[in-house]
Amino acid sequence: MTQVISGLAGKLDLSGITFNTRVMALHFEQYAAEGNTFVKDYAKHMGFGKDTDKAGRILSAILHALRDVIPVNESLQLIAQFPMFLKAVYVNGWSTRRKPDDIRRMEDFIERVRHHCGVSAPGDLGEDDDLVERYIELTFLYLRKYVSLGELEDVRDTLPKDLKFMIYSKIMF
Repeated sequence: MTQVISGLAGKLDLSGITFNTRVMALHFEQYAAEGNTFVKDYAKHMGFGKDTDKAGRILSAILHALRDVIPVNESLQLIAQFPMFLKAVYVNGWSTRRKPDDIRRMEDFIERVRHHCGVSAPGDLGEDDDLVERYIELTFLYLRKYVSLGELEDVRDTLPKDLKFMIYSKIMF
């Protein structure tokens, strides 16, 4: 980096400018602590008490189902606003080469959430679709802490008509 800057110095006036060669520090412990705090708060918000494992599985399943439905460019704009630990959850196992799935009805979206929840789905989500829908609603309400209103509206605009209410008017404040 120093050689590149030295080479540019003859062409640019860089006097008085200090360059930080440590552009990005990796603070894994900080990310882990923030993630643990988030999942504890999210578990309480969802009504799971201290069951952070269940909260993490449901959060991950909902985010993965969402990324299956919205275009890649919208996913990238969404996660740009996420803190690092949420970005990690969102992108885990993601292939950006896939086209968005043709999920048009809430029943299909709920089935996709169940799919992403895997073998824990019966215990975590139960059999009641209304409960899963409530979890989806609560998750988007909680994510409002991290995502701007404008971005949530953009995500909502990319959703099929019958799914738009997932990001419904209560978060549009």
